[in-house]
Amino acid sequence: MQNDYSDEQLRLAARLYYLDGLGQVEVAKFVKVSQAQVSRLLALARQRGIVRISVAEYEPRHQDLETRLQKELGLQAVAVIKTTAGATVEEARMTVAHFGAPFVASLIAPDSGVAISGGRTMRELVRLLPEDKNRRVTVVQAMGSIDSNVGPVDAFELSRAMARRWGGSLLTLNTPAFVPDARTRDAFLGLQQIRAVWERLKSADVALVGIGTLDNSVFVERGILSAEDLKKLSKRGAVGEICGRFYDQQGNECDSPWRNRVISIGLDQLRKIPQVIGVVASGDRSAAIQAAIKGGLIKSLVIDEKGASALLEHGSS
Repeated sequence: MQNDYSDEQLRLAARLYYLDGLGQVEVAKFVKVSQAQVSRLLALARQRGIVRISVAEYEPRHQDLETRLQKELGLQAVAVIKTTAGATVEEARMTVAHFGAPFVASLIAPDSGVAISGGRTMRELVRLLPEDKNRRVTVVQAMGSIDSNVGPVDAFELSRAMARRWGGSLLTLNTPAFVPDARTRDAFLGLQQIRAVWERLKSADVALVGIGTLDNSVFVERGILSAEDLKKLSKRGAVGEICGRFYDQQGNECDSPWRNRVISIGLDQLRKIPQVIGVVASGDRSAAIQAAIKGGLIKSLVIDEKGASALLEHGSS
């Protein structure tokens, strides 16, 4: 039993392991216990205060880049998250989400209305938001479902997860993200259930959105738009996408057939929200981000260090 270990045994095990650098097999021989017991000894040493682990402070954010982005691009708030050299796309997303979640939480007041889109980085970030059942936010799904197979990165699932973590209520947009034509879209928006959610989107205090590009589009991955569709959008001047709405270098929505087929928060609605936080990790999305800032579509930004450097270079070119 753990309580049978004396402080003397714990001190010996801790000294050998932490200061002398011996492995658990060697420690077991010195202390006369099994190797499996060594881990329990070390854990108990920490519980009793015999071992106090001190870690040198690590600053996960690149403050110089944050200051430059705020000054040069006129953003309200910025978090530039450091990532390790050679990090994969998945590792970059994980790091940005882990260290970006507290920053995002600091920008969302209790009892706020929060509109949220989908996305892979957004999924990681929502999962890591500090749990606070007293925040009582109203979470509003900012875009319809991409297809009938609702996945863990879709706006519906992320909205539900945020509402659960923060003790809030959830308003779902029970529609497809893209419908066949404007007439079908208007029919959906004419439904009282959908209309109520649509009106609540207009009064959101905060929006959390991902920023896509034509080269990196979830709509192509899920078979909603073809490569040929994206070529047509490119000819219309599209450089970025937020909530299924494609916009040009000035941040204005592109005049295309897809504009009247999407059911999501409108770009004009987005501009009126006091705090819109763009969440980006991995890949160079400089043109899309800069256009979104220029068009007033986002006010604050969470981004990885590499992406932040590329954004500043793009702005100065």
